[in-house]
Amino acid sequence: MTKAEIVNEISNNTGIDKVAVMQVVESFMDEVKKSLASQENVYLRGFGSFVVKQRAEKVARNISKNVTITIPAHIIPSFKPAKTFIESVKK
Repeated sequence: MTKAEIVNEISNNTGIDKVAVMQVVESFMDEVKKSLASQENVYLRGFGSFVVKQRAEKVARNISKNVTITIPAHIIPSFKPAKTFIESVKK
C-alpha cells in the first residue's frame, strides 16, 4: 500500500478532504523523522515504536575486490511492532 492509497482510505473512511489528510500524514512522518534525528524514540500504543539503534563498528569484506573494509559505528532508525499489532497480523 502506498502513501496515496493510505490517504485515499483515510479520506473515504472519515470524509475529510484528501489534501487535509495528506498534510496530516506528511506532518506525522516529519515529526517522527525529527524525533529520531534528535535521538528520541516515538511510542504509539497498540501500534509500535520507532526507535534509534546504535550499530557497533565492524569489519566486512568486499568480495568483488577482495578487500577488507571497516564499517564505522552508526545510528539507524528501526520499527518494533506492538504485541497487539503482531497478533492481529498473525490472524
